[in-house]
Amino acid sequence: MSDKKFPNGFYWGAATASYQVEGGIENTDWAKAAREGRVPACGRACDHYHRYEADFDIAKELGHNAHRLSVEWARIEPEEGRFDEVAIEHYREVLNALHTRGITPFITIWHFTLPLWFSETGGFERKDSPEIFARYSAYVVEKLGDLCVSYSTINEALPFTSNGWRRGTWPPFKKWPGIDRVGVPTYSNFHKMEEKVGIVNIFKYFRVLRNLAKAHNRAYDAIKRVRPEVEVGIVHHVILFHSNGSWLNDLKAKFMNWHWTHQHLGRVYKRCDNLGLNYYLHKKFGDTRTYRKTDMDWDVYPEGIYEALKMLWRYKKPIYITEAGVADDDDDIRADYIKTQVEATRRALQEGVDVRGHMYWSLLDNYEWALGFDKRFGLVEIDYDTLERKIRPSAYVYKKIIEQNGIVE
Repeated sequence: MSDKKFPNGFYWGAATASYQVEGGIENTDWAKAAREGRVPACGRACDHYHRYEADFDIAKELGHNAHRLSVEWARIEPEEGRFDEVAIEHYREVLNALHTRGITPFITIWHFTLPLWFSETGGFERKDSPEIFARYSAYVVEKLGDLCVSYSTINEALPFTSNGWRRGTWPPFKKWPGIDRVGVPTYSNFHKMEEKVGIVNIFKYFRVLRNLAKAHNRAYDAIKRVRPEVEVGIVHHVILFHSNGSWLNDLKAKFMNWHWTHQHLGRVYKRCDNLGLNYYLHKKFGDTRTYRKTDMDWDVYPEGIYEALKMLWRYKKPIYITEAGVADDDDDIRADYIKTQVEATRRALQEGVDVRGHMYWSLLDNYEWALGFDKRFGLVEIDYDTLERKIRPSAYVYKKIIEQNGIVE
């Protein structure tokens, strides 16, 4: 294998998430928050629910051999304990559409949005939430396991908890006193909402994190009972904390990496067949460099994925890059961003990290949570008035990487 090539059988593709692209999902905590004017409305989004075959035709045209998607909990279990066979049949059709095009599916069982019956009774604050989630997860895999062998239980436990119970920017909009003075990378919410500020939210934050870890562990066991042959992991969003090398800044980085990554993964990795890495953000203590900014106002630092991969390799599990991308409406950053990201991934592979796949975020422009539709991550541009799809030039650069299964100049 040359220095520029990836292993044979490497997975290349992109990712989507159900609520962000499907449209028409109204029985969730996010849809309720939109009706209350606390976050932008999602509405029909990209109408991927009806247009998935055409979207997968685009993915095939771009050379993708893998696609990460999520299934929508509120569709599948619209009432507690009642599962909707029509919803499951839809996702079976989606998976069959991927297989028909030679694209391997990777399913995320839960990607942020909660059914109203669950969120309105406490969500992951509930003592029995791990059992509830395990029941749902086992049902999904039992029904879809013949069409997909790779599952992630939970997408990004830390951003979900931090934005919902620490910064108050996502449902249920609970906030720590004084948190705005903490200068770390964050998912800012420019949409005005009423936050519930209180010291009690600190305790709730840690309770939810513990419950999410328990939920994954119990879901893993429940899934293995019904489909022991499938692979089950978790998707973790690494914020790379690093430093300029001073002892104090090294200590800060070490503590923050423990707090954001290792504390949670230490609770779940023994029940993971693999790990999913989402990478977007870094914070370098003592840094004086001026960075180009993405449309999210995040530093352009794709090379940091190398250190993020090395960080996860501590757990000696195969790693899939499940999300990594850039908000870039003008498409003048994305191509170089992807190339640099891929080069950094290849470097990690050369140093022994077992990376199995790379799925760019996102296949389509989509609903970027509390920021609405303005932030454009897609390889494919969406005209939200007409729903016309237009492939961006950077997508063809990624296609060339895929076709060569390696680094391109």
